Amino acid sequence: MKLPRGVSAERLIRALERLGYTVIRQKGSHIRLFHETAPSHSISVPLHDPLKIGTFHGILVEVAQAQSISIQDILNLL
Repeated sequence: MKLPRGVSAERLIRALERLGYTVIRQKGSHIRLFHETAPSHSISVPLHDPLKIGTFHGILVEVAQAQSISIQDILNLL
């Protein structure tokens, strides 16, 4: 699967909010999101535009594993 290029942090954060994540804080250029339902999960997203592809992929993999969904499901929310 080829990941889209040029995805901004704001676009990814909106997609994660659709999955049930909420922004809990910001420190510098990083936003911290938290998902309350079991299992609870938190993740940091750097406010870059665009996100580097490795960073983007790492966030997608971590969220997909934590939420037991596929990466494609997250990409469909972008």
